[in-house]
Amino acid sequence: MRPIELTPRLLALARQVPKGARFADVGTDHARLPVWLLEWGIIQSAIASDLRTGPLEQARETARRHGLTAKVSFRLGDGLAPIRGNEVDVCAIAGMGGETIAAILGACPWAASGEHIFLLQPMTSVEELRGWLWRNGFRITGEELVMEGRTMYVLLAAIPGSMVPLTPAEEWAGRQYRGMVSPLRGAYLERLCRRAVRTVEGLRRSSRAEDQARLARMEVLAESLVQMKEEWDTWQR
Repeated sequence: MRPIELTPRLLALARQVPKGARFADVGTDHARLPVWLLEWGIIQSAIASDLRTGPLEQARETARRHGLTAKVSFRLGDGLAPIRGNEVDVCAIAGMGGETIAAILGACPWAASGEHIFLLQPMTSVEELRGWLWRNGFRITGEELVMEGRTMYVLLAAIPGSMVPLTPAEEWAGRQYRGMVSPLRGAYLERLCRRAVRTVEGLRRSSRAEDQARLARMEVLAESLVQMKEEWDTWQR
C-alpha cells in the first residue's frame, strides 16, 4: 500500500502538528490526515471522530488499508463531545464553516482551558471565527494561507488564553506585522478588499433601514482593509 498523499490544505494542517502529539481529527471524513501523520511517525496516537456513521466507516477502512487500525480510536459524535481533554494535545477541526467550528469549541467544557492546540481551517465565515475566538477565551497564535486550485484557505492555530482584541478589519484579514512571512497575503488582502467594496456597493443600492445602518460600518471596514493592503505592500518593497 502506497503512503497516503495529502492535498495542499491538509498538508498545511499536518505541518502544524508537533512531533509526538496525541492528535484528534474532528469531522475526519476519510481519516487521511491522522493516517498520514501516523505513517510519517509524527503523532503517537489518533482519534478520528465524525457526526455520521458513513464517513466514520470510511475512516476505518482507510486505517485498515494502511495497517493502522490499532493506533486510531474511532468516535461517533458531535464535534468534541466524544473526546476527553486528557486524551489529546492537538485537535484539528477543518472542512466546515467558521460558525460551526465556533459552536463546537463553545460546546466543549475543556476547550478553553488546559494546554491544547486547536488547528482550525474554516471553509467559510473566517471573520466570524476570528472574532469569536478572541472574545471567548482563545488566543490566535498563528495563521497560514494555502492555495488549493483556485481556492485560498486560512489555517488558524489557537490555544486557550487571552489576546489583544482584534479590530473589525483584523477579524476579516487577521493581524499583520512588519517582517511577517506570508507569500499569499497580498492576494488575500486584495480579495477581501474587493469583497468589502462589492458589499458596500450593494448596500448603497438598498433602501432598507437595516442596510443603511450596516452601510456605515462596512464603509469604515472597507477603508481599513484598503489601508492594511497599502501597509502590506509598503512592507514588501
